[in-house]
Amino acid sequence: MNYRHAYHAGNFADVVKHVVLTRLLEYLKQKDKAFRVIDTHAGIGRYDLSSVEAQKTGEWQGGIGRLVDASFDASAAALLAPYLEAVRSLNPDGGVKRYPGSPLIARHLMRKQDRLSAIELHPKDAARLKAEFGGDFQTRVMELDGWLALGAHLPPKEKRGLVFIDPPFEEPGEFDRLVDGLERAHKRWPGGIYALWYPIKDRRAIIGFRKALKQSGIPKLLDIEFEIRPSSTEPSLDGSGMVVVNPPFTLEGELRTVLPALHKLLAVEKPAHWSLDWLAGE
Repeated sequence: MNYRHAYHAGNFADVVKHVVLTRLLEYLKQKDKAFRVIDTHAGIGRYDLSSVEAQKTGEWQGGIGRLVDASFDASAAALLAPYLEAVRSLNPDGGVKRYPGSPLIARHLMRKQDRLSAIELHPKDAARLKAEFGGDFQTRVMELDGWLALGAHLPPKEKRGLVFIDPPFEEPGEFDRLVDGLERAHKRWPGGIYALWYPIKDRRAIIGFRKALKQSGIPKLLDIEFEIRPSSTEPSLDGSGMVVVNPPFTLEGELRTVLPALHKLLAVEKPAHWSLDWLAGE
């Protein structure tokens, strides 16, 4: 329970995961029918980038700090627009002093018929999240273990939506919990979209994680890998990844447009690469 996202808010990994999140939400909005977002490790919602925690690491400067005033070609700019609009909604005076976590980004993009279930286990963080969404009838905040929610809250009554899984990776076995949680959730709701974030740090664990996903029998698994530096001899966050289950047919093409633009801006040391790999097809 010692992980605090305030130290890492707005870093390169947040940028990539939240850009993917916005593209999934924009796809869901193409139909009028309501959808639900279930955020299993929601955090506190908004982050002060001038806080002691954020200033201690300065990680946001290598992430959203590089994006907020950057120029992109028209295609990439259009795909990044929903994400950057969500960030700018917290920074009306320009620059970037505050950063929205995944529940605030989702809530910013939702329509009046859509719903958000924001789940957070840490008592203080859950209390802050409840205060953030106080009086918002479209959002339900629960102090709960996000892994348990994958069984208890699926399928949602809307029968459309996204499960966003962004665990802290501060305890051993988190990759196993990702696979087990996904298998349990997919049995209950095979038609849902799932987005699972993971750090690129322990390369051997990632190989095992991908192998387990391939052996799970779950179809339609798109793996997104984004490195900012080559593998380090000392443990460090060299990149981040996301596995999207049941990705929209538009997603791969969108990412092939936007990821090169992000990589050019965020990579810090060569050789570093990004990739899209189908772990399982239809």
